[in-house]
Amino acid sequence: MVAKGLIRIVLDILKPHEPIIPEYAKYLSELRGVEGVNITLMEIDKETENIKVTIQGNDLDFDEITEAIESYGGSIHSVDEVVAGKTMVEEVTTPQD
Repeated sequence: MVAKGLIRIVLDILKPHEPIIPEYAKYLSELRGVEGVNITLMEIDKETENIKVTIQGNDLDFDEITEAIESYGGSIHSVDEVVAGKTMVEEVTTPQD
């Protein structure tokens, strides 16, 4: 099957300590179209964790992903990267960078 629509979404999420990160990753990986989930812990405090979540798949449904994150107690701080189409486009460094 040829990929279409959104194929990667990178999110900055604030979540409570529960559920733990492995459970969060497994939960998100079971959403329609999701082929893989990476979660990196960025910061932790007394009550919350700030995590970077990379979701990759085929024709990802951003609204469904947002709803799933919120139903598991998380909130999206920012959408840091979105890739759409049939292939990943690698960023290149330009002289201005």
